Formats: sequence, C-alpha cells, structure tokens
Amino acid sequence: MDRRSLIVSGLATLGSAGCASAQPASGSLPPPSQNPDYPANRPAETYSRDEIVNSVSDFLGVTAEAAGGVVERVFADNGRPTAYIAGEEASGAIGIGLRYGRGLLYMKNRPTLEIFWQGPSIGWDLGGNASRVFTLCYNLQYPDVIFQRFPGVEGSAYLVGGLGVNYQRASDITLAPIRAGVGLRLGANVGYLAYSRQRNILPF
Repeated sequence: MDRRSLIVSGLATLGSAGCASAQPASGSLPPPSQNPDYPANRPAETYSRDEIVNSVSDFLGVTAEAAGGVVERVFADNGRPTAYIAGEEASGAIGIGLRYGRGLLYMKNRPTLEIFWQGPSIGWDLGGNASRVFTLCYNLQYPDVIFQRFPGVEGSAYLVGGLGVNYQRASDITLAPIRAGVGLRLGANVGYLAYSRQRNILPF
C-alpha cells in the first residue's frame, strides 16, 4: 500500500472516530430554547466581561483567575462579544488533521441554536483529543450567519493561564475559540472550520 493510500485510509478512519467522539454524553449540554418570541430584527446585544468569565469558568471547569486572564486578552483585542458557543469537540492529526464538534449558540433575547462544526488542518501536528470549547463570537448579529467557513487567522494562537485561544474570521465576523486541557496544538497547523446545521462526515 503506497503513501497516498495510507493517508486516505487514515483520514477516513479518523473522520468516523471524530464524529463518534464529538457526540457528547446525554445531558452534558442543556437543551436548546424553544421560545420563538424574540425581536428578530433587533441588533444583537453584547455580553459583559463578568458574564463571560463566569460562563467560561463554569463550562470549562477552570478557576475564575484563569478564565479572567484569557477573557481579558480577547476583550482587549475585540471588545464585547455578541454571542458565544459552548460545546464539545474531537480532533486528531497525523500531519493532516480533522476536527469535529457540536455545541449550542447563545445570543441575548434570541433562541438557543444547536450547531455543528468540522474542518481539516495541515501542519506539524500529531495526536488527538476530545475536549470542551467555549467560542466567543464578534459582530454576529443574527444566528444564521454562523453557517459558513471560518479560516484560522495566521499567528493568532496563544496561551493565557493554561487556556488556548486562536482567532477565526470570515467577512466581518470573528470567532475566538477557547480550549482547555491537552491537545491544544495551537500554532501547529492551519485550516478552517465550517459551521453547519447538521453533522457532516466530510469536513470539506
């Protein structure tokens, strides 16, 4: 079996495993809101630093000090977010990597929306992990706009207080995923994440 066949076979195996691992345990995330009574055309409200620090600390299971350090950095770069995504993901790579995730998108005065994401990466990357991720969303005025591809911003990855952050950007929308634990692999690869309404096995 030649090298190309080995790579294709490895990616197919990793894609299937990633989808299974990214499926969170039952009850690990709250159910989406079903209340349709909200101002559809109203500009999105923003979240304060304290609101985000408390949410990051609770969801990722880190101290308020660690959450405060990374949130302070992201706020200094981007200001107050209009939304956030709390979710879980699985990823793995042997040079070429794949990432799959599922979470809930929260916006003030709007119903909670379940979303999925998947995407490839390439770089000096080896290993795999399953973890929680808390993504701050900037200039996201309406939930449906999240459904597109977000390439990573070159040179944006950094660590603050044991938490890893990198930026993704499409049009005027910026996403800042915050991850904790092993397998951060920040700055080791380049790629994109595509956000969708349904889980997609193929990340392209």
